[in-house]
Amino acid sequence: MELRSIKFIVVAIALGLALGIGVYTFVYAKGYSYMSNNPAACANCHIMNEQYDGWQKASHQAVATCNDCHTPHDFLGKYYTKASNGFWHSYYFTLGGFHEPIQMNERNTRITEQACRYCHQTMVESITVSHNPALSEDVSCIRCHRSVGHQH
Repeated sequence: MELRSIKFIVVAIALGLALGIGVYTFVYAKGYSYMSNNPAACANCHIMNEQYDGWQKASHQAVATCNDCHTPHDFLGKYYTKASNGFWHSYYFTLGGFHEPIQMNERNTRITEQACRYCHQTMVESITVSHNPALSEDVSCIRCHRSVGHQH
């Protein structure tokens, strides 16, 4: 057999294995559920149980899902964020090294802050205008209202 054919077969086997393992993992981990807006999908992973339980008891449970607060409101931003978070959650869960309780990174903190300001725009504008417009960037909803989305 020619060296070129052997290389092709090795690459094809490696790609087939990677694809097979990826599909199996996606199905086993209920990856399809993360495409939904169902908050129960977030609790597929045991590390999110505390956040899910806290959300069920919190004031926003009746008006907001996980995606409303933790993903951008545009289609591409939402699914990019879901894919990125899903990859890194899986990576750290599989290889270890995740912080318990789970913590938001800087990008996800900005997304959540923007979500607060999106839904409560009128209130945020009146607070910053009445106090000091220069403070609008320093005002942080989640710094003072940490327990609104997830009761702690």
